[in-house]
Amino acid sequence: MNYKIFILRRAQKELSRLADEHFHQIKEVIRGLAHNPRPPGCRKLTNRTGWRIKIGPYRIIYELDDTIGTITILNIGHRRDIYR
Repeated sequence: MNYKIFILRRAQKELSRLADEHFHQIKEVIRGLAHNPRPPGCRKLTNRTGWRIKIGPYRIIYELDDTIGTITILNIGHRRDIYR
């Protein structure tokens, strides 16, 4: 089953501010979520709803809805800022 990916406006802004090398790397990971919403290394968050993927010093925070097959990207950012 392929999932539909939705990116919130704030996550789009965060993604657009990244340097090119990180931008392309994160973009590929997000595309891969459509085929595998729980890739190796992802974790369920405990202090808030959602899942987390680590890509170097950056994190992608997303929500997953298996019943309707959607992934919503909530935040994209550096690890020192993302959990605030």
